[in-house]
This record gives sequence, structure tokens and C-alpha cells, in this order.
Amino acid sequence: MAVQSVQARDDTRDQALPGYAVAAIREEGRWRCISLDVAALHDLDAAITELRALRSTGAVVGLLDVDDEFFVLLRPVPGGVSLLVSDAVAALDYDVAADVLDLLRVELPSDGEDALWPEGDLAILADLGLPAEELEVLVNELELYPDEQLAAIGRRCGFADALAAVVDAR
Repeated sequence: MAVQSVQARDDTRDQALPGYAVAAIREEGRWRCISLDVAALHDLDAAITELRALRSTGAVVGLLDVDDEFFVLLRPVPGGVSLLVSDAVAALDYDVAADVLDLLRVELPSDGEDALWPEGDLAILADLGLPAEELEVLVNELELYPDEQLAAIGRRCGFADALAAVVDAR
């Protein structure tokens, strides 16, 4: 399924963004994490394609820390992909967030919008040990940066050490 995005400003599309793109893969009861191509921070289609190519018998979760501003969780499911963006307002400035809203069929926020709110499937990790209610509390914790939120998600689901090893190695 193709995802249409808001046209990026010419000066930002090819620039590297701070942050990281990682896949957490659970096979035979063990987690491992690998880096995804940095294109995933700009292009949701690239992230989805790379996650689907990993082919695993267990869970595959994509974690994007975009520009230290927000995060995206992606999870391939039969017939599509489950998505969560931690801040829907980020879609005004970042293509990948706009792509998430487009795929979710959610309208872009207004230009003057400044309230943070998540959009997507808060139960995306419920079967991995992180219920929707807990994820919502974590997403709304304004004193944590996105990398700290993703580290907390990793701790709760059981892949924190593998995530830290990949993030620290980049």
C-alpha cells in the first residue's frame, strides 16, 4: 500500500536527522535489535518495506526516534501495518509523521496547534507486555525525550539491552 506524504521542504529531505531507526525482533523467546536505514526517519514507506523484509516467526517492531522531537512505532500485521506517532502535531514539520497520519486517515493538525497528542494504535505492544493504558501514560510524559520513552518501552517489553547496544553503537 503506497503512502502519500506532505511535500518536504527542499532543504530538509536529504539532510540527516538526529535520532535513530531500529527494528526489535523477537524469535524463540529472545529479542535482538538491528539498525534500519536512516531513510526510515524521512520516509514511512522505507521503514515499512525494511521491516517487512525482515521476515520473522515472532514479533517485529520498528522504533523511530525522529530528530529528538517525537517517536513512531510500527508493527507489520497481516494485511497492513499498525502505527503510533507520539505527537500528531509533528506532522506539520516532519514527513514521516505526516505519512503516519495519512496512512491512519487522520487529518493534519491546524497550523497553530501546539498541544501534544499521540495518534494511532496505543495497544500496538499490548501482547508484548505494554498495555495501551501504560503506553498512553508514557507517551504523555512530557519530561522524557523520545529516546528515553523508547528506552522505557524497551524495558517494559524486554528488549532494552538489545536496543541500547544498537543505539550506543551508531
